[in-house]
Amino acid sequence: MTRHLPTDDDINAFRQALEAAGVRRITTNQADPGKPKRLSDANEARRRAAVESSTLQTSGRTSDGRVEAVRPSEYLEFSVPDLPWRTFSQLKRGQTAWQAGLDLHGYTLEEARLELESFLRDAAAQGLRCVLVVHGKAWGTTADFPVLKSHTNAWLREWPGVLAFCSATDIDGGTGAVYILLRKRGQ
Repeated sequence: MTRHLPTDDDINAFRQALEAAGVRRITTNQADPGKPKRLSDANEARRRAAVESSTLQTSGRTSDGRVEAVRPSEYLEFSVPDLPWRTFSQLKRGQTAWQAGLDLHGYTLEEARLELESFLRDAAAQGLRCVLVVHGKAWGTTADFPVLKSHTNAWLREWPGVLAFCSATDIDGGTGAVYILLRKRGQ
């Protein structure tokens, strides 16, 4: 079987068809958490509190560096034992719409923990059911594993309001982000 190589005319026709359809070249290689970054008062206060926090506030959460290292491309998943299979399956397929997003890129480990906890508290207070957190896959400067991803995996397993989480579908960041299913009020 011989492979058909496209001619220059074929390539030009393909490019013209893409241009006519409005297809644009990707300008950035980062996950988009959905909505444009607007610093609301709550977000600004949360960001300021995370940055200004000079003392390590240990609230029973894992922030001492003793976490299970995960690989950059490793798929993360967790659910409480009594979560219905169908609910978790829909979350894993990206069929549960997320209502708010948080991007942890650029935070130190402690800032990321404080930001995540504050974000989860706010989401629960607003009665949100599903949120997206982008943790990235980059290795830490002092570790040979993705530090934020590994810690996010540990922190979410300990957070009482988290029913389940799993790595996002490719369109929402793939293994560099997680969908988080939150407990309903009064549940």
